[in-house]
This record gives sequence, C-alpha cells and structure tokens, in this order.
Amino acid sequence: MKTRSGQTCVMIVAGEASGDQHGAKLVAEMRRSDPTIFFCGIGGKALASAGVRILVDTAVLTVVGITEVFSKLPVVYRSLALAKKLLQSLKPDLLILIDFPDFNLRVATAARKLGIPVLYYISPQIWAWRRGRVKKIGRLVSHMAVILPFEADFYSAHGIPVTFVGHPLLDRITGDEEEGDTVEDSAERTLIGLLPGSREVEIKRLLPVMLDAAERMHKQDPRLKFAVSVAPTVERKMMEAMIKGRGRDGSISLSEIPVERLFGRCRLVVAASGTVTLQAAIAGTPMVIIYKVSPISYWLGRALIRVDHIGLINLIAGRRLVPELIQDQATAESVSDQAFDLLVDDERLAQLKQDLLTAGRVLGEAGASRRVAQIALGLMS
Repeated sequence: MKTRSGQTCVMIVAGEASGDQHGAKLVAEMRRSDPTIFFCGIGGKALASAGVRILVDTAVLTVVGITEVFSKLPVVYRSLALAKKLLQSLKPDLLILIDFPDFNLRVATAARKLGIPVLYYISPQIWAWRRGRVKKIGRLVSHMAVILPFEADFYSAHGIPVTFVGHPLLDRITGDEEEGDTVEDSAERTLIGLLPGSREVEIKRLLPVMLDAAERMHKQDPRLKFAVSVAPTVERKMMEAMIKGRGRDGSISLSEIPVERLFGRCRLVVAASGTVTLQAAIAGTPMVIIYKVSPISYWLGRALIRVDHIGLINLIAGRRLVPELIQDQATAESVSDQAFDLLVDDERLAQLKQDLLTAGRVLGEAGASRRVAQIALGLMS
C-alpha cells in the first residue's frame, strides 16, 4: 500500500509530550533507512520538527486522571473521527501507536478492520490496572515494543509478539551535560529542583504544593535555592504567574534548561509522578515523588490499580526506594519533611544515589529508537 505518489506512508499517534519526543526520535531513525517515507498523524512540536505532518496537536488531547477526560470528550471524539478517516483514505503501510491507550486502542480497532499492521511502542500500563485489555491488544496489535523489562514477560505470557527495546530516555543521557553542571560536590549543592509536570492540569495541582514546601524548607535552611522546571509543552507566562510573589529573596526561579542537565545541578528534586522520575533515577538524583488527581479519579484508581507503588523507579526496583506522597499525603508539610529527612543525612543520600543508578541499569542500553525502527521497517516489508 502506497500513497497516490507511490510513497511509503506511516501514520503515527502520540498523545502526550513524552510520547511526542520519543516518536520524533523513532521517525528520525526510520528515515535513516528510508528517507522517502511519508509520516503523518497526531503529535506535538517534536514530531512536527521531525517532519511529520501533524493533523491534531497533542496539547488539545492531554488530560490527567479518570474524571478529567470528560472535559476533553468533544475534541477527543473529533480527533478520533479524523484519525479513522485518515486511515481509510491513506491506508498507510503501518500505524505506530505510542502509549495513550484509551484513544490509541480505538484507532487500532479501525486499522485492524482495514488490514493495516499496528506497532505499539511504549505499552499502556495494563500490568498495573485494567489487565483485561491485554486480550484486546492481542487481537489488534501486530507487535509490542516495550520499554520496561517486566513488560516483555507480561505480554509473552499472553502470546503477544513483543520485544523489550530498552528505555528511550537512555538515548538522551550522553552528551547533554555542560561544563559547570556537576562541578559542585553533591554534599555542597544547595539547589532543589521542583518538577511539577508537563501538563497544565497537573501543574496547577502540584506546583502550589511544591512552592509552599520550598518556602518552608527555605525558612529552615536559608542556603537552599529552588529551580522550577518549565517543560517544553508549557507556557512560561503561566509558570511566571504561579510563582509571582514567591521567593522574593531570589530563592525560587524558573529553569528552562533540559531536565537532564538540571539533575546534575540539584542535590534533590521534588517530582510529579511520571517519566521524569525515571530520568532522575538514570541520573542518580535523589527525589521525592508526589501525585494528585481529582478525588473521584483517585478513588476509582485505588479500586482498580494492582501495584504497590506509583513511582516507576520504585516499581522497577520492587521496593520503596524513594518517598511517594499521594493525594492527601501530598502536602507542603509532608513534602518538606520528607525532603529534609534526605537532605540532612549525607550517608543516606549517597546510598540512595547508588541505589537509583543500580535500578536505572535495568532499563537496558541506549538505542531504543533504533531497535523500534528496525521492528517498524520489518512490519512494512
């Protein structure tokens, strides 16, 4: 199947900021083998920069929590209808889906009916909740490319073609540091990173808690400084408005440098639960994880989730390596207390750094994007 010009066509759907970035690297790797491939689909700035023709911007689809999705339903349904129409009109040689399961599995259903092979890159966390979806994935997906080691065993046990490709974050570790990023000894650093996430709704929930905690910590130790990380998907003006009036002595500031470099400057970070916690672990940066959603989303999640931890690095380690403060536990008092417990204990902090580095090695080796590209090209041949 080709486009009207006979060009090989790949449709790609990435519904969140991290998937957008990982998808862009995958597109670049595929084009190394075949520069003529035409890519189109749903994504953000990274995929657009990689040359993908974007029909729906990821930013309009992104939500956090179960109940929060209702406010986005009209645009979600319009985007889904557009994706199905695109599949029917283009009949691409391959559909690549990146995470975002509630949307992507519906797109996969349409592709399956049209006989279009489906590569699913970055598995939905069905091993944590809604495990029944594994049967649906088995019917719809041609191959799973997974980034966490235990996911391969999970899909293999259900007879689904799967490859553990390693984590794409490992492709971004080398060469990103600049001189001065890690010059201070960790015991002398006074910078604390505040990482409230990449989506507006989670930032509005988590950043006020982080800022209150920062002010409490600064009162206890005036040497401490705080850098609020501004994700590429977030408007700086919104973040400026949220920190206005905070840290008037210069103790709180915004940072737009890549988080990979920010980690090297920080003694510790307070981070929203998600991919960034794996990035911190790979860098060996101690952290406190916090997570808050709407009350209904939280109680529904508690009823459905079947894992002991929400932090990905704690899941990989199989134990509570770093503190997790969830929902009502995620208060300024608890965040500052947990952070200080780590900050005042140099021996514990050093051991945690080593434990995080050890756990991070389980994620495999660099080259995930290249390995996924090989699977994708094989499905089209």
